[in-house]
Amino acid sequence: MTTPPLIGAQGLHVTFPGRRGAGPARAVDGVELDIRPGEIVALVGESGCGKSTLARALLGLVRPTAGQISYEGRELSYSSRALRAHRRQVQLVLQDPSGSLNPRHTVYDAVAEGLRIHGHAGDERAAVAEALSRAGLRPPERFFLRYPHELSGGQRQRVVIAGALVLEPRLLVADEPVASLDASVRGEILALLLRLRTELGLAALVVTHDLGLAWNIADRVAVMYLGRIVETGTVEEVLTAPRHPYTQALLSVLPEAPGTPQILTGEPPDPSRIPPGCRFHARCPALASGQAERAGVAEACRTQDPEMLHAAREPQSACHLSARRAVPT
Repeated sequence: MTTPPLIGAQGLHVTFPGRRGAGPARAVDGVELDIRPGEIVALVGESGCGKSTLARALLGLVRPTAGQISYEGRELSYSSRALRAHRRQVQLVLQDPSGSLNPRHTVYDAVAEGLRIHGHAGDERAAVAEALSRAGLRPPERFFLRYPHELSGGQRQRVVIAGALVLEPRLLVADEPVASLDASVRGEILALLLRLRTELGLAALVVTHDLGLAWNIADRVAVMYLGRIVETGTVEEVLTAPRHPYTQALLSVLPEAPGTPQILTGEPPDPSRIPPGCRFHARCPALASGQAERAGVAEACRTQDPEMLHAAREPQSACHLSARRAVPT
């Protein structure tokens, strides 16, 4: 029997007021995504593609313009009481521990803050000690009275993770969790997230631009471009046999990738001026090289918006060319 989703987005749209003279910015422009208990999903794409806005919507920090967020099969309510309960179950881990930790607060106070906000009625000291221990800071009492500047970057990130764990959430939303860390420490933090999944059954959405990180930690990958998920599947399906030209280009520039890197020209379009047709067509190597023309889909690429991908287990790609290849001959 298929495990039902822990959290999901259904037909999600998030728009913001555009700059003067422009239409609304469609930061998230039709997304279907779900995360199951104990599953790690990597959300990847260039800066500005809408990854962080989608993550904030799942956290209940941004209210959708259309569509909905559901948690354990129930639509998320935006009453203060419902959001309070939701945010206890879904916790955020930011990329820069130096910026997310108050330099005037001790490690103990930083981790205990969530307990105090949510009115924890149990033993605060025991809960803080357990969270620090689970985050790999042992013995925890040794860190209680330290300040962030007295810790290494990896230790600060573990404090941030402990501050999320102390509320016993079921899902972590980790926004570039190792981007600010030295290469020698990144593996330790990724190993910690994997261990927490094993020990606690935690699910995670890992927001990153690094496909190599996705390979090391994720069960599934969702590739996002200009507000929409354009490819999704298991990490092996997406990263060993990418079907969307955007994913192929992102993978081609990894140090270990075979062949010649595909350097995308131009910048991602303005989300307040999403082009007609496939939103990637102006930068698409398959269209520029004539590959789409030879396959008979060039006109569709320029004029027809591919269908929004649905939240399903099978690999999917929002690409006219890959859809043509998938049709039996």
